[in-house]
Amino acid sequence: MKNIIHAVIPVAGFGTRMLPLSKSVPKELLPLGNRPAIHYVVEEAIAAGIKHIVLVGHAQKSAIENYFDINAELDSQLRHKGKDKLADSLNWLPEDVTVSMIRQGKALGLGHAILAARPIIGEHDFAVLLPDVVLDPFTTDMSADNLAFMLDAFAKDAHSQILVESVADEHVHKYGIAQLSKDYSDIEDQVEVNASFEVAGFVEKPNLADAPSRLAVVGRYVFNNQIFDYLANTKASVGGEIQLTDAIDALISGYGVNVTTMRGNSYDAGDMRSYMQAFIYFAERQLADDK
Repeated sequence: MKNIIHAVIPVAGFGTRMLPLSKSVPKELLPLGNRPAIHYVVEEAIAAGIKHIVLVGHAQKSAIENYFDINAELDSQLRHKGKDKLADSLNWLPEDVTVSMIRQGKALGLGHAILAARPIIGEHDFAVLLPDVVLDPFTTDMSADNLAFMLDAFAKDAHSQILVESVADEHVHKYGIAQLSKDYSDIEDQVEVNASFEVAGFVEKPNLADAPSRLAVVGRYVFNNQIFDYLANTKASVGGEIQLTDAIDALISGYGVNVTTMRGNSYDAGDMRSYMQAFIYFAERQLADDK
Protein backbone atom coordinates (compact mmCIF):
# COMPACT_ATOMS: atom_id res chain seq x y z
CA MET A 1 0.00 0.00 0.00
CA LYS A 2 1.34 3.42 -0.96
CA ASN A 3 2.04 6.01 1.69
CA ILE A 4 -0.66 8.63 2.18
CA ILE A 5 0.61 12.04 1.13
CA HIS A 6 -2.67 13.96 0.73
CA ALA A 7 -4.56 15.82 3.44
CA VAL A 8 -7.78 17.84 3.46
CA ILE A 9 -8.25 20.80 5.79
CA PRO A 10 -11.80 22.23 5.74
CA VAL A 11 -11.67 26.01 6.27
CA ALA A 12 -15.09 27.08 4.97
CA GLY A 13 -16.76 27.68 8.35
CA PHE A 14 -17.73 31.20 9.37
CA GLY A 15 -16.39 30.84 12.90
CA THR A 16 -19.50 32.11 14.65
CA ARG A 17 -18.19 30.92 18.03
CA MET A 18 -15.27 33.31 17.58
CA LEU A 19 -17.20 36.48 16.78
CA PRO A 20 -16.41 39.36 16.75
CA LEU A 21 -12.77 38.30 16.19
CA SER A 22 -13.72 36.29 13.12
CA LYS A 23 -15.94 38.94 11.51
CA SER A 24 -13.25 40.11 9.09
CA VAL A 25 -10.35 37.73 9.82
CA PRO A 26 -10.76 33.99 9.11
CA LYS A 27 -10.79 32.12 12.42
CA GLU A 28 -8.02 29.88 11.09
CA LEU A 29 -5.71 32.92 10.91
CA LEU A 30 -6.32 34.04 14.49
CA PRO A 31 -3.00 33.84 16.32
CA LEU A 32 -1.83 31.30 18.84
CA GLY A 33 1.23 33.02 20.17
CA ASN A 34 3.12 34.43 17.19
CA ARG A 35 1.59 32.27 14.45
CA PRO A 36 -1.90 31.66 13.05
CA ALA A 37 -3.66 28.57 14.36
CA ILE A 38 -3.68 26.89 10.95
CA HIS A 39 0.10 27.24 10.73
CA TYR A 40 0.50 24.61 13.45
CA VAL A 41 -2.02 22.28 11.81
CA VAL A 42 -0.17 22.39 8.49
CA GLU A 43 3.17 21.88 10.24
CA GLU A 44 1.68 18.82 11.94
CA ALA A 45 0.61 17.38 8.58
CA ILE A 46 4.01 18.00 7.02
CA ALA A 47 5.80 16.40 9.98
CA ALA A 48 3.73 13.25 9.40
CA GLY A 49 4.83 13.05 5.74
CA ILE A 50 1.96 14.85 3.98
CA LYS A 51 3.05 16.45 0.69
CA HIS A 52 -0.20 17.84 -0.74
CA ILE A 53 -2.60 19.84 1.43
CA VAL A 54 -6.04 20.72 0.08
CA LEU A 55 -7.84 23.63 1.75
CA VAL A 56 -11.62 23.60 1.27
CA GLY A 57 -12.90 27.15 1.65
CA HIS A 58 -15.13 29.84 0.18
CA ALA A 59 -14.81 33.31 -1.30
CA GLN A 60 -14.11 35.04 2.05
CA LYS A 61 -11.23 32.69 2.90
CA SER A 62 -8.71 33.72 0.24
CA ALA A 63 -6.51 35.21 2.98
CA ILE A 64 -5.72 31.68 4.12
CA GLU A 65 -4.51 30.70 0.66
CA ASN A 66 -2.46 33.91 0.55
CA TYR A 67 -0.81 33.02 3.86
CA PHE A 68 0.72 29.92 2.33
CA ASP A 69 1.81 31.73 -0.83
CA ILE A 70 4.92 33.82 -1.31
CA ASN A 71 4.34 37.58 -1.09
CA ALA A 72 6.91 38.62 -3.67
CA GLU A 73 6.70 42.34 -2.88
CA LEU A 74 7.11 41.82 0.87
CA ASP A 75 9.92 39.33 0.30
CA SER A 76 11.73 41.81 -1.92
CA GLN A 77 11.32 44.66 0.58
CA LEU A 78 12.61 42.60 3.48
CA ARG A 79 15.65 41.38 1.57
CA HIS A 80 16.38 44.91 0.31
CA LYS A 81 16.52 45.98 3.97
CA GLY A 82 18.87 43.15 4.86
CA LYS A 83 16.22 41.11 6.69
CA ASP A 84 16.91 37.86 4.87
CA LYS A 85 16.37 35.71 7.96
CA LEU A 86 12.90 37.16 8.49
CA ALA A 87 12.06 36.75 4.80
CA ASP A 88 13.18 33.12 4.91
CA SER A 89 11.02 32.47 7.97
CA LEU A 90 7.91 33.63 6.08
CA ASN A 91 8.54 31.23 3.22
CA TRP A 92 8.67 28.18 5.45
CA LEU A 93 6.86 25.57 3.39
CA PRO A 94 9.23 22.85 2.12
CA GLU A 95 9.72 22.86 -1.64
CA ASP A 96 8.16 19.41 -2.00
CA VAL A 97 4.91 20.44 -0.25
CA THR A 98 1.99 21.84 -2.25
CA VAL A 99 -1.00 23.73 -0.86
CA SER A 100 -4.12 23.88 -3.05
CA MET A 101 -7.49 25.48 -2.39
CA ILE A 102 -10.92 24.53 -3.67
CA ARG A 103 -14.28 26.09 -2.83
CA GLN A 104 -17.07 24.21 -1.14
CA GLY A 105 -19.74 26.14 -3.02
CA LYS A 106 -22.62 25.44 -0.64
CA ALA A 107 -22.52 25.40 3.14
CA LEU A 108 -23.75 21.82 3.58
CA GLY A 109 -21.60 20.71 6.49
CA LEU A 110 -18.32 18.96 7.18
CA GLY A 111 -19.14 15.87 5.14
CA HIS A 112 -19.89 18.01 2.09
CA ALA A 113 -16.69 20.02 2.62
CA ILE A 114 -14.58 16.86 2.54
CA LEU A 115 -16.43 15.63 -0.54
CA ALA A 116 -15.64 18.95 -2.25
CA ALA A 117 -11.94 17.98 -2.19
CA ARG A 118 -12.54 14.90 -4.33
CA PRO A 119 -11.61 16.55 -7.68
CA ILE A 120 -8.11 17.17 -6.30
CA ILE A 121 -7.65 14.09 -4.11
CA GLY A 122 -8.86 11.77 -6.87
CA GLU A 123 -8.47 8.06 -6.07
CA HIS A 124 -5.94 8.54 -3.28
CA ASP A 125 -6.52 7.69 0.36
CA PHE A 126 -6.11 10.79 2.51
CA ALA A 127 -6.02 12.42 5.93
CA VAL A 128 -8.37 15.09 7.27
CA LEU A 129 -7.27 17.66 9.84
CA LEU A 130 -9.84 20.01 11.35
CA PRO A 131 -8.23 23.43 11.82
CA ASP A 132 -10.25 24.19 14.96
CA VAL A 133 -8.24 21.54 16.76
CA VAL A 134 -4.58 22.33 17.43
CA LEU A 135 -2.38 19.67 19.00
CA ASP A 136 0.28 20.87 21.40
CA PRO A 137 3.40 21.32 19.23
CA PHE A 138 5.69 21.79 22.22
CA THR A 139 5.47 18.16 23.35
CA THR A 140 7.28 17.10 20.19
CA ASP A 141 7.76 13.51 21.31
CA MET A 142 4.01 13.07 21.71
CA SER A 143 1.53 15.28 19.87
CA ALA A 144 3.52 15.47 16.66
CA ASP A 145 3.50 11.69 16.36
CA ASN A 146 -0.28 11.12 16.43
CA LEU A 147 -0.96 11.59 12.74
CA ALA A 148 2.16 9.64 11.78
CA PHE A 149 0.97 6.73 13.94
CA MET A 150 -2.46 6.85 12.30
CA LEU A 151 -0.92 6.76 8.83
CA ASP A 152 1.23 3.77 9.79
CA ALA A 153 -1.76 1.96 11.32
CA PHE A 154 -3.77 2.53 8.14
CA ALA A 155 -0.93 1.17 6.04
CA LYS A 156 -1.00 -2.11 8.02
CA ASP A 157 -4.67 -3.08 7.63
CA ALA A 158 -6.36 -0.39 5.49
CA HIS A 159 -8.73 0.46 8.35
CA SER A 160 -9.55 4.14 8.44
CA GLN A 161 -8.33 5.81 11.63
CA ILE A 162 -10.04 8.39 13.85
CA LEU A 163 -8.16 10.12 16.66
CA VAL A 164 -9.83 10.15 20.08
CA GLU A 165 -8.97 11.34 23.55
CA SER A 166 -10.49 10.62 26.94
CA VAL A 167 -12.52 13.57 28.24
CA ALA A 168 -13.91 14.35 31.68
CA ASP A 169 -17.47 13.26 32.45
CA GLU A 170 -18.75 16.83 32.39
CA HIS A 171 -17.52 17.31 28.82
CA VAL A 172 -18.87 14.12 27.24
CA HIS A 173 -22.01 15.87 25.96
CA LYS A 174 -19.92 18.22 23.80
CA TYR A 175 -18.39 15.60 21.51
CA GLY A 176 -18.89 12.64 19.24
CA ILE A 177 -18.18 9.64 21.47
CA ALA A 178 -16.76 6.31 20.29
CA GLN A 179 -18.52 3.01 20.83
CA LEU A 180 -15.87 0.30 20.81
CA SER A 181 -16.53 -3.01 19.12
CA LYS A 182 -14.91 -4.90 22.03
CA ASP A 183 -14.45 -4.33 25.73
CA TYR A 184 -11.22 -2.37 25.94
CA SER A 185 -11.79 -1.13 29.45
CA ASP A 186 -8.32 0.29 29.85
CA ILE A 187 -8.15 2.27 26.61
CA GLU A 188 -9.44 5.48 28.17
CA ASP A 189 -6.43 5.59 30.46
CA GLN A 190 -3.77 4.92 27.82
CA VAL A 191 -2.00 8.24 27.44
CA GLU A 192 1.64 7.21 27.22
CA VAL A 193 1.41 5.31 23.93
CA ASN A 194 -0.77 5.47 20.85
CA ALA A 195 -3.12 2.51 20.48
CA SER A 196 -5.50 1.55 17.67
CA PHE A 197 -8.78 -0.31 18.30
CA GLU A 198 -11.78 -1.26 16.22
CA VAL A 199 -14.81 0.96 16.65
CA ALA A 200 -18.46 -0.03 16.23
CA GLY A 201 -19.81 3.48 15.76
CA PHE A 202 -20.13 6.94 17.26
CA VAL A 203 -22.79 8.66 19.35
CA GLU A 204 -23.06 12.39 18.72
CA LYS A 205 -23.04 14.50 21.91
CA PRO A 206 -24.69 11.98 24.24
CA ASN A 207 -25.71 12.51 27.84
CA LEU A 208 -23.17 10.96 30.19
CA ALA A 209 -25.62 8.22 31.17
CA ASP A 210 -26.03 7.20 27.51
CA ALA A 211 -22.40 7.55 26.46
CA PRO A 212 -20.73 4.28 25.40
CA SER A 213 -17.32 5.57 26.52
CA ARG A 214 -15.47 8.79 27.35
CA LEU A 215 -13.45 8.66 24.13
CA ALA A 216 -14.16 11.85 22.18
CA VAL A 217 -13.32 12.50 18.52
CA VAL A 218 -10.43 14.97 18.35
CA GLY A 219 -10.47 16.14 14.73
CA ARG A 220 -7.89 13.98 12.95
CA TYR A 221 -8.88 11.29 10.46
CA VAL A 222 -7.22 8.97 7.96
CA PHE A 223 -9.71 7.76 5.37
CA ASN A 224 -9.96 5.03 2.80
CA ASN A 225 -10.87 6.73 -0.48
CA GLN A 226 -14.19 4.88 -0.38
CA ILE A 227 -15.41 7.52 2.07
CA PHE A 228 -16.02 9.77 -0.95
CA ASP A 229 -18.60 7.37 -2.37
CA TYR A 230 -20.36 7.14 0.98
CA LEU A 231 -20.39 10.92 1.32
CA ALA A 232 -21.77 11.29 -2.21
CA ASN A 233 -24.63 8.95 -1.28
CA THR A 234 -25.30 10.43 2.16
CA LYS A 235 -28.48 12.45 2.37
CA ALA A 236 -28.58 15.72 4.28
CA SER A 237 -29.87 15.25 7.81
CA VAL A 238 -29.43 17.44 10.91
CA GLY A 239 -29.45 21.12 9.96
CA GLY A 240 -29.76 20.24 6.29
CA GLU A 241 -26.10 19.19 6.26
CA ILE A 242 -24.28 16.10 5.00
CA GLN A 243 -22.97 14.56 8.20
CA LEU A 244 -19.50 12.99 8.18
CA THR A 245 -20.59 10.61 10.95
CA ASP A 246 -23.25 9.07 8.66
CA ALA A 247 -20.60 8.25 6.04
CA ILE A 248 -18.27 6.90 8.72
CA ASP A 249 -20.99 4.52 9.90
CA ALA A 250 -21.25 3.17 6.36
CA LEU A 251 -17.46 2.91 6.12
CA ILE A 252 -17.37 0.89 9.35
CA SER A 253 -19.72 -1.68 7.87
CA GLY A 254 -17.91 -1.94 4.56
CA TYR A 255 -14.21 -1.51 5.29
CA GLY A 256 -13.62 -1.25 9.04
CA VAL A 257 -12.65 1.80 11.08
CA ASN A 258 -10.34 2.09 14.09
CA VAL A 259 -9.96 4.73 16.74
CA THR A 260 -6.47 5.84 17.72
CA THR A 261 -5.83 7.10 21.24
CA MET A 262 -4.16 10.49 21.29
CA ARG A 263 -0.90 11.37 23.00
CA GLY A 264 -0.34 14.90 24.28
CA ASN A 265 -2.88 17.70 24.57
CA SER A 266 -5.33 19.30 22.16
CA TYR A 267 -6.85 22.79 22.10
CA ASP A 268 -10.14 23.89 20.61
CA ALA A 269 -9.11 27.03 18.74
CA GLY A 270 -12.68 27.53 17.53
CA ASP A 271 -14.14 28.15 20.99
CA MET A 272 -13.49 31.53 22.60
CA ARG A 273 -12.68 30.28 26.10
CA SER A 274 -10.43 27.45 24.95
CA TYR A 275 -8.82 29.70 22.35
CA MET A 276 -7.83 32.31 24.94
CA GLN A 277 -6.37 29.62 27.19
CA ALA A 278 -4.45 28.21 24.24
CA PHE A 279 -3.16 31.65 23.22
CA ILE A 280 -1.73 32.23 26.68
CA TYR A 281 -0.10 28.79 26.74
CA PHE A 282 1.43 29.15 23.25
CA ALA A 283 2.66 32.68 23.99
CA GLU A 284 4.25 31.65 27.28
CA ARG A 285 6.04 28.71 25.66
CA GLN A 286 7.36 30.83 22.81
CA LEU A 287 8.53 33.59 25.14
CA ALA A 288 10.32 31.00 27.25
CA ASP A 289 12.02 29.56 24.16
CA ASP A 290 13.16 33.04 23.10
CA LYS A 291 15.03 33.65 26.35
